[in-house]
Amino acid sequence: MKQLILMLCCIGISLQLTAQEIPQHISYNRIYDFLDELANDGVIELNSSVKPYSRKLISDKLLEAQRQRWLLNKRQMQETDFFLNEYALEEERLPQAFPRSWSNDYIRVGLLQPAFHYNDRLFRARITPLLGMHIHHNSKGNITKRWLGGEFQAMIGKNISIWGSLRDNSMTSLGGNLLSRPQYLNDQPGYQYKEASYGGDYSDSRGGISLAWEGASIALMKDNISWGDNYHGSNILSGRAPSFPMLKLSLKPVEWFELNYFHGWLVSNVADSSYYYLENEKTVHYRPMNKFMAANMLSFTPLKKLNISIGNAIIYAERNVQAAYFLPIAFYKSLDHTLTKGLRTENQNSTMFLNISSRNIKHLHLFASVFIDEFNTKRLKAENKEANFISAKLGGRLSNFPLSNLSLTAEFTHSNIGNYKHSIPSLTWASNSYNLGHYLGDNSQEIYLALHYKPIRGLDVSLSFSDAKHGKEYEYIRRGTDWNGITGSIRSIISQESIGKPIWTNRILSFKAVYEVFNNAYAILSVEHNNAQGHENSDAPSFGERKMTAEQALKRFTPAFWQGENTSITAGFSFGF
Repeated sequence: MKQLILMLCCIGISLQLTAQEIPQHISYNRIYDFLDELANDGVIELNSSVKPYSRKLISDKLLEAQRQRWLLNKRQMQETDFFLNEYALEEERLPQAFPRSWSNDYIRVGLLQPAFHYNDRLFRARITPLLGMHIHHNSKGNITKRWLGGEFQAMIGKNISIWGSLRDNSMTSLGGNLLSRPQYLNDQPGYQYKEASYGGDYSDSRGGISLAWEGASIALMKDNISWGDNYHGSNILSGRAPSFPMLKLSLKPVEWFELNYFHGWLVSNVADSSYYYLENEKTVHYRPMNKFMAANMLSFTPLKKLNISIGNAIIYAERNVQAAYFLPIAFYKSLDHTLTKGLRTENQNSTMFLNISSRNIKHLHLFASVFIDEFNTKRLKAENKEANFISAKLGGRLSNFPLSNLSLTAEFTHSNIGNYKHSIPSLTWASNSYNLGHYLGDNSQEIYLALHYKPIRGLDVSLSFSDAKHGKEYEYIRRGTDWNGITGSIRSIISQESIGKPIWTNRILSFKAVYEVFNNAYAILSVEHNNAQGHENSDAPSFGERKMTAEQALKRFTPAFWQGENTSITAGFSFGF
């Protein structure tokens, strides 16, 4: 590893090309949504299947839009100038002056817009505080979320970037209710809570260091990753699970090809009975089993504004990392067969995925993504009742047509039984027990519709509706095993009908307004009506089914705050996101 890093440093120095690579976290929805709007209108071209984007890429795209101001409406012009002030250091300049600030040739310090910026020939840096509070209220009471912390970003010379952030978060409510747990079917970000009677606390630390040159970058980082086009939760990598450390490689040598790869260190939450600490020679503290992930996404642009991305991934749980999975372009299932087949043991968990994104019709973005957990062509035959482990998403967004500043979004997601799961707990498509894919998990379906309006710079107003269903809950169980050196038995749960009679449903009608007062400062107000229900299933239990009453299903999949029919109001303000 040391030799690899040294070699890459030498390459970067020898090329003497300027590039920086600091990721913009996927929670900054406004900038991601604005770039998407510009791409839909044909102002810029964008591969939106892989996030986060780098701050340098965002800056370049904003500058590209600024150079074509005649294609923008008044609000888009103001938004472009506003966002460029946020990414000033990427242009090797200090941001424009804002109220109650002090500055000289190298430093700008703001109070009303709290931030510290430094810029010289060799070193650029900024420090920003993170502070916020959101209050949720409905007939069941209040839930208050608070966070406090800071963020640091720096660019050294022409090729090296370093960044880090820490957020100390607290959620308090009467009865200690939490809004996010691994089993809850909502899109709340996942965290590893330290639970208490009042609710829970968690600490979220992210950061990294990267070496970048023109067309390439390599980084050691801890962050959230989202793969797959979507507007309401990706079915490939959603970014909802807690951030995890990874070695990440990005290559874009030509306009028509891009490679993204990472090797990640996940959290299994499965105890390793052979690995433990011994306290006072009597108390045993078991350590979690190792869990690793390698994934690649190859994106091709055969026509302008048409992106076709294909990739595959493997989750493996060995004692140490496997060198073969550091290959950025590889079919990991084939590697897995070579490494494990001779032992007559279970393979690791390999998957494939496909994403197609088209903006060939001005103002319209059409996309589709398919996540393939397990596939057998025999299951495609009409007489075969078994289904493949597949999740599919289809959607689109119409922006600024026929009315300016207005967009309409529609999205449909369907996931078959068994998708994302595995019979070996340490090999599931999850980290910290949170599903890495779509937040509804397997055997689920969702329709999502939204209307977005942006009347002025900084103000985003949306009205959305979602109809989510979750079918019977199944354990990934094998129906006996035939270890004759050739094949194992089929999974009988996949002969059941996907969704069928749902045991859980939730319909949500939501109004939300977000105003970015100045860079990195937000006011939010939302009103949401939801109806989450569990449903009794009187059918006799099928193989592998986890039988639940209506009440058990409701409590398992829904936080107490949103169980049943509720009208909830959320209000808050924050520095940072």
